[in-house]
Amino acid sequence: MGRSQPEPITAQLLSRLFAEHAGSLELFARQYCDSSEDVVQYAFLKLVNARATPDDVVPYLYRMVRNRAISTARSEARRDLRERRVAAREEPWFEPTHLEDLDARAAGETLRTLPQDQREIIVGHIYGGLTFEELARVMGCSSSTAHRRYAEALNSLRERIKSPCTEKKNSGS
Repeated sequence: MGRSQPEPITAQLLSRLFAEHAGSLELFARQYCDSSEDVVQYAFLKLVNARATPDDVVPYLYRMVRNRAISTARSEARRDLRERRVAAREEPWFEPTHLEDLDARAAGETLRTLPQDQREIIVGHIYGGLTFEELARVMGCSSSTAHRRYAEALNSLRERIKSPCTEKKNSGS
């Protein structure tokens, strides 16, 4: 007896396969990586985009899930290692040679305590040389909001550092 032709991939077949196997496929993937839902979705996408319907669809899905989960686990491990290395490195925010009157480490630590939007404004304006209009476009706000955030950031830095913050001559640029 010859093999029967595989069932064509239809919306009904995908729906049935997903309903019957997605949970166990996620559990299967979870033993390898943390992104089990993404891995299962990837396997179903591969099935949908396959040129020909696999002879044994369920084992095909498990093979796709296993391969993707192993690959994802490797990526997660590399990313985790890279993030730990970067976190441990703690690059300084300031180069001490350019700022004689400033404790670069303390200033960097203080800058890190600012809210993200204020930190972006300070770094973008003072160190990036961007105008408030340019910063407004980058941050998706008005130039007056960018300037207000800058003033708030300077005030916060003054309070935290306990010394006056001065800036370049063209403060309104």
